[in-house]
Amino acid sequence: MLSKDIAETMVDGIKVRVIAGEALGVKSPIYTRTPTMYLDFSLKPGAHLQQPIPKSWNAFVYILEGEGVFGSQKSQPVTSHHILLLGSGDGLEAWNKSSKVLRFILVGGEPLGEPVVQFGPFVMNTQEEIDQTIDDFENYTNGFEKARHWRSESALDY
Repeated sequence: MLSKDIAETMVDGIKVRVIAGEALGVKSPIYTRTPTMYLDFSLKPGAHLQQPIPKSWNAFVYILEGEGVFGSQKSQPVTSHHILLLGSGDGLEAWNKSSKVLRFILVGGEPLGEPVVQFGPFVMNTQEEIDQTIDDFENYTNGFEKARHWRSESALDY
C-alpha cells in the first residue's frame, strides 16, 4: 500500500491516518486476519480525542512528537518518544493542552493467545524459532540480508 492510499480524515482539529482498523468514521481498506488497529493521530492544540478500543484487546500509544495528556485530564503530560501500554477499558482519551501539534500512533489488536519467547529484540513462539532467527540474523539470511552493516544502539550485543 502506498502512502497516498491510506484512508484519512480531519475532524475537530484531529487528523487521523487509518492504516488498519477504524477511527472517526473512516475505515481502512486493509483486511487483517486478526482484528487490529494502527492509527496515526495528529491533534492540534486544544483538541480532545475519544477513540474506542474493544475491552478484550491489547493496545499501546507511542508519542511521535509534541506532548499530550492521556487517560484523564488530571494526568501528567507525556512527551515524544514515550510509550503508553493501555489497560483494558473503553478506549483511549487524549488531550493536547500544549501550543504545538501532538502526534502519536495507537496500535492495538485482539490477543492471539499464543506462547511468546523473547531474546533481545527477537520475539517468536518457541525457543527453536528464536534459535533459528538468531542464526538467520548472524548469517544475514531469511530477511536479514541488509543487516550486515546495521549496528544496534542497544546495550545488548548479539
